[in-house]
Amino acid sequence: MGLLARAAPLVLGIFIALTYKLYEELSVVPRVPNNIEFYEYWGPAGTDPYADSLDVVPFNISYPRAVIESLRRKLHDGPNLTAPLEGTAFQYGTNSRRLEEILEYWRTDYLDRWDEREAYLNKFQHFKTKIQGLDIHFIREKSDRVTNPKRVVPLLMLHGWPGSVREFYDIIPMLSNRTSDKDYVFDVIVPSLPGYGWSQGTARPGLSESKVAVVMKNLMARLGYKRFYIQGGDWGAIVGNLMAILFEKDILGIHLNMCMASESPSTIVKMMLSSFAPTAFIEKQFIDFYQPIWPKIAQLILEGGYMHLQATKPDTIGAALEANPVGLAAYILEKFSTWTDPANRELQDGGFEKHFSLDALLDNVMIYYLTNSITTSQRLYAESFNSAEMAKRLGSIPTNAPTACAKFRHELMQYPDWILKDHFTNLIQSNHYEEGGHFAAMQLPDVLYKDIVQFVNRLYVVYSKTEWSQPFKNMTSWFDFIASIQ
Repeated sequence: MGLLARAAPLVLGIFIALTYKLYEELSVVPRVPNNIEFYEYWGPAGTDPYADSLDVVPFNISYPRAVIESLRRKLHDGPNLTAPLEGTAFQYGTNSRRLEEILEYWRTDYLDRWDEREAYLNKFQHFKTKIQGLDIHFIREKSDRVTNPKRVVPLLMLHGWPGSVREFYDIIPMLSNRTSDKDYVFDVIVPSLPGYGWSQGTARPGLSESKVAVVMKNLMARLGYKRFYIQGGDWGAIVGNLMAILFEKDILGIHLNMCMASESPSTIVKMMLSSFAPTAFIEKQFIDFYQPIWPKIAQLILEGGYMHLQATKPDTIGAALEANPVGLAAYILEKFSTWTDPANRELQDGGFEKHFSLDALLDNVMIYYLTNSITTSQRLYAESFNSAEMAKRLGSIPTNAPTACAKFRHELMQYPDWILKDHFTNLIQSNHYEEGGHFAAMQLPDVLYKDIVQFVNRLYVVYSKTEWSQPFKNMTSWFDFIASIQ
């Protein structure tokens, strides 16, 4: 006991010294790298890294009837699901009784109308183009009635996991068509992230969030835009944020419905300070969006099990879900229940149809099933949350790109503006909404639309004097293309 007592001050001193050293290291803000690899190739080995065509080709979603009937048989021959515990709803995950009801609807009513659903998914113009060795799919929608290029505003919209381009189907026409609340229309570009939906997954390790940001920048350049707006949530918010860091001068504005704070010790310190004296740092009417902090952290941990699994063993859970429509639906749909409103955990039906139609939810599941992209989509977690990527600490670099944060009540994590402004140094709009959760574009498209337009209207008068597009007519090779965007 005497030895321990004597050693305690030494151990404490070492702990304090190491903690201070770590704090000191993390407090150093890295610089934006000047060696961004626009040429980095993600295609299969044995293919020519410099043979990518610059062509943008139309794409049509079409699956043989045999594929749909095979799915129907799998749903019919699915497992006998274990009954939920007595008196439980979604506290243990997807409620099997509710899942059986949805599977029955999927197998019968939904698949009976698959031609209708397939036509709905094709309602916008779809394209593919080769970027850094990968076939990248995207939707592009803009009004033909507006010919003045200064009245066509480029907007890149980025989805996350377990979402897809389907999240934006209700908001796209609001943005791309003429309306009385804006003097312009958006040229709406909605890509499937690499490895998601109809976008090809990488053949080699390393395609992290920051690398995806480069792919998306190259895509916009391919479409003729050097400067543009970004909107995103979930991975879309993270990738969009990185684009605003890496390509700050080219981002006209970034609108996020999941604004993340700087990856620095000051964020933790400020969160702790605001928990002790919230009224000193947060407007009174919004305190409960952020405080008390500990129940919100507990909620994040409760909902975050998937993240650890996908950041460490994405292929294992992928193998369990591939070609398994029952498991795939259970895994994906649960997120649309509890991430939309944690109170849905207490509902026998999961609260799905309070916020979404079953057709919309199943459209999204179908995209993962038909493209067999559940494994490749999950690999983004492993590539982004490994030591090499996290050591770059790109998220701790501030960006001065004009920023708007739309804060929906039930988003998984929120940060007050006084913390966000350390990172988003030009935060010009921050709105709080009493309704809504993680999938805002799909749940509340009208609200999100108005928030986007409010933000762009603030900047449009200034930017309308500039040209959005860059000429690409004289390009004949990938080298010309890359040189044009640097």
